[in-house]
Amino acid sequence: MAIWQADFYRRPQQDQQGQTLWELLLCDPTRRFTYEAICPQTEVNIDWLLSQLQQAATRQQLPEVMQIFRPQCLEIFQAAGQQLGIKIDPTRRTTALKQWLQERTANLPGYDPLALDKPPPVPLPDHLWGDRWRFATLPAGQLVEAFSDRPIPILQMPEFLLPLNLGLASTVPIPGVVIYGGRQSMRLAHWLQNTQPVALNYIIGPPDGLVLHAGLVDRWIVATFEDSEVAAAARTYEERKLPSKGLHFLVVQPDESGMTYSGFWLLKPPELTL
Repeated sequence: MAIWQADFYRRPQQDQQGQTLWELLLCDPTRRFTYEAICPQTEVNIDWLLSQLQQAATRQQLPEVMQIFRPQCLEIFQAAGQQLGIKIDPTRRTTALKQWLQERTANLPGYDPLALDKPPPVPLPDHLWGDRWRFATLPAGQLVEAFSDRPIPILQMPEFLLPLNLGLASTVPIPGVVIYGGRQSMRLAHWLQNTQPVALNYIIGPPDGLVLHAGLVDRWIVATFEDSEVAAAARTYEERKLPSKGLHFLVVQPDESGMTYSGFWLLKPPELTL
């Protein structure tokens, strides 16, 4: 499947008339194909973007999917994708594009091309919260086997996040969080899936807590706590992310019986993110 990673946003540059310049960057995940174009801010519109995408298509056939990491340009790409028959995939995992952006702006001190405005974390909706939660750990060699063959309604285990594909030894402990959702278990799992989980991090308070990073910039407060034992377990949870190369997991299940599961997600922060 052909994929392009794309960005279209203003840069700290101006033309001779003092207009702010916008830059369009397109690349495939290997950066064998790249395309760039500059647009004065007064000309930024869907027609200009469509013309540039069609120009890029003279060098490389239009992709089936275009990945966008910047919320501010998502809407215009969605409009262009609809007209060109390209699926738009909002995702933080645009490593090739982000590396290219950093390389291009390395000589602009104080400018961070990956900086995104992020709303403050908000609590998980009360009507979704389950009975309780806990930290968990599984050896890398058992992680896939433990969940891949179970009849789990929502199972997110991408190939690129499998321990073997990350080069993890089978004995490396993979940290995770289990939420016992009770009667809300399936509803919570569907909500989590729609938010597109990326990472679940321990944040030092007060109070301490677990914050879910999801979508492009969203953050959700999953739990807060002041208990010293829970805080110690949370520190261990974060420490185990070092040997696991950031890999961790989230499980939602109705109860502690281990008979049924509602959702499972392998999580790992993108290599280039804020």
